[in-house]
Amino acid sequence: MVRQSEDGQRGSRRLILNPTSGGGTDAERVRRLADEREFSVVQTERAGDGIDLAEQAAADGVEVLAVCGGDGTLHEVVQGLDRAEALDAVTLCVVPAGTENFLARNLGIESLEAGFEVADRGETRRLDLGVAGDEPFVLSAIAGLPADASAAATHERKESLGPVAFVVSGIEEALEFDGLRAEIDAVGDDGTETEWSGEAEAILVGNVRKFAGEGGQADAEDGLLEVTVIEQLRAREAVVEYLEQRVLERDTPHVTELHAGRLVFESLDGEPVTFSLDGEIREFERVTLSVRPGALRVKVGEGYEPNPE
Repeated sequence: MVRQSEDGQRGSRRLILNPTSGGGTDAERVRRLADEREFSVVQTERAGDGIDLAEQAAADGVEVLAVCGGDGTLHEVVQGLDRAEALDAVTLCVVPAGTENFLARNLGIESLEAGFEVADRGETRRLDLGVAGDEPFVLSAIAGLPADASAAATHERKESLGPVAFVVSGIEEALEFDGLRAEIDAVGDDGTETEWSGEAEAILVGNVRKFAGEGGQADAEDGLLEVTVIEQLRAREAVVEYLEQRVLERDTPHVTELHAGRLVFESLDGEPVTFSLDGEIREFERVTLSVRPGALRVKVGEGYEPNPE
C-alpha cells in the first residue's frame, strides 16, 4: 500500500519520499520544501513501493520526478520507470536523504535544499543505465565481500549506526568470507574480449560509481561499465596492493581493471553468488551485465563532471 498527499495529482512535478531514509528526521522538512517548489508528494511505506509509485507517476504523465531517499529508493524508482517504459519521458531529480547517497554526491548534489535547487535550475544530462539480467542499476553491481557486508548491514543497524553500519558489517563478514570462484567474459567497446577466471575477494562493476584509480566517479556517459577484479589475497598483501592502486596509481598484479559494454559472470562453484545492485541484494549463478547508453534523463548540479578523468 502507498499513500499520497491530498494534492498528489497537482501538475507534472512529483516527489517520491522514503520517510525512513537517513533515520527519518527530514521528512517534514522535505514536505515543506516540496510544497514551496510545487512538487506533489507521495511516500513509500515498505520495500517495493518505489516501483509502484514510479509506475503510477508515469501513468499520470509526470514529467519531473524527484526521489528523496537513499540509493535503494532510487533503484526501485528506476525499476518502476523501466517497467512502465517511461525512462525517456521522465526526468529524474535526486534529493539526498539516505545513509550514503553515492549518486547524489556524484551528481554534484550535497543537501536536501541543493536537490530541490537542481530540480529547478540544474542541467539535464543523459546518463547510462546498467542492467544485470533484466534488472536495471544506476550505480553499481558488486559481487563478493562488499556485497556480503552490504547484505549484513540491516535496516535496523543502519538506523542506529548510519554509515558506520557498513564498516561494522564488513569487519564481521571479512572474518568468515572465503572468497568466490568465478569466471568473467568481458567485451569492450571495440569488440575486444577479455577473460578472467579465479578466486576473488570482489568483482566490482561500476556505472556511475568507480572503485579504483584516481577519483571516485566513473564516466556515466561513455556507454561502458568500469570493472575491477580484486583477487583473493592474504589481508596484508591486499592492503598493500590497494594502496598502490588507489593512492600511488600503480598497476598491481592482483587488481585487474577493464572497461566493458557487456560482461558475463559465472560462478565456478555451481552455487548462486550474492550481488549488491545499488545496495539491493540479489543472487546470481550466471548473469549478463550490460549498458543502455544515455537511458536516464537526470538533473545534475554544477559540480557534476561527466568525465572526471
